[in-house]
Amino acid sequence: MVPQKQQYGLISNLKSIPADFSLSAVIVGLIATMVSYAGPLLIVFQAAQGAGLSEAELSSWIWAISIGSGLTAIILSIWYKTPVITAWSTPGAVLLVSSLTVYPYSDAIGAYLFSAAVITLLGVSGLFSILMKYVPQSITTAMLAGILLSFGVDVFVSMQHLPALALPMIFCYLFAKRWSPRYAVVLTLLVGLAVAFGMGRLKLDSVQMALVNPVFTLPTFSLDAIVGLGIPLCIVTMASQNAPGIGVLKADGYDTPASPLVATTGIASLLLAPFGSHGINLAAITAAICTGKEAHQDLSKRYIAGIACGAFYLVFGMFGATITSVFFGLPKELVGVIAGLALFASLSSSLAQAMSDIKERECALVTFLVTISGISIGGIGAAFWGLIAGVITNLILNGNVRSWLMRKKDVRPLA
Repeated sequence: MVPQKQQYGLISNLKSIPADFSLSAVIVGLIATMVSYAGPLLIVFQAAQGAGLSEAELSSWIWAISIGSGLTAIILSIWYKTPVITAWSTPGAVLLVSSLTVYPYSDAIGAYLFSAAVITLLGVSGLFSILMKYVPQSITTAMLAGILLSFGVDVFVSMQHLPALALPMIFCYLFAKRWSPRYAVVLTLLVGLAVAFGMGRLKLDSVQMALVNPVFTLPTFSLDAIVGLGIPLCIVTMASQNAPGIGVLKADGYDTPASPLVATTGIASLLLAPFGSHGINLAAITAAICTGKEAHQDLSKRYIAGIACGAFYLVFGMFGATITSVFFGLPKELVGVIAGLALFASLSSSLAQAMSDIKERECALVTFLVTISGISIGGIGAAFWGLIAGVITNLILNGNVRSWLMRKKDVRPLA
């Protein structure tokens, strides 16, 4: 597909919105937003519960990632006249499920700031693709698979604890995956809510409509949190979110420069980290929903879907307190099943990519095993040590230091 030649500019492109508006693009934007809230947001809820965050802190977290995603999606979609879909880091949220229990919350906020600063620097400087070249994709995907594994296992643990709820959700997901894969997660969530309601398991008495009161947390910085949380968060966000997000745009014919997109989401992450945002980045799965023909037959008019998606993020984000109160009324088995099913595609693709290169298969296996081991050395979590173990294994088995360092000669920046 020949990349589209785009017209850049905020004011000039604003004028073309009424002429380019379409209901199909708005509906697709709404679906993309619903997919984001149906699965990935429940992982944020799990992480907050495990860390013992208050309802106010969780509401602020939801507000921060929603507002950040909404503003960046709207601004970038208008500026580049492209459906640039942004979201919060799903693998980052998965990482936090275990990491937030290890570090004080203020230290985690400091790690978020460190990660955002590095991502911003990588975006501004164009060093992203160069840095990624030093770490084979098999290792980064193996690390991600190790982080995601427990969520897949939790689906079947929940089935043992509450089969009457878990089994209908699993079968709904499988049938929807066959005949309507795009809406599989949303349909499964609706079925889960219906079954939980029928069983009297929904505790929605305390649900109330309320706007968010953002909570500012003064960051503190510790080396343990920066190394054990900040660095892995940066790597999984760049390798598992920003890189595929750029790939989706390229595949659908958009010749959008990568560096400004990454830099913009990095700056948004920096500004919103003290309010709980663990990271804003380019979306991949939801981006594919908005960049396809379902949004509009005309490639140049699909950016309306990006604007609509951002607008829905803003609306939902303002009612983060209401969303939080709803989540607290859901059975934990429902949350565990929907979160795990929503990550099935990411887990399976991560495992497939990690093992696709025969030469790097063993170092990917080492990365995967170390990551799922849950080891903590010097206060630094298993994800980082899995990455280090994989890189060292790869150096020993597949080459020397000189050939590894020479990788950068073959690298071309994405933008």
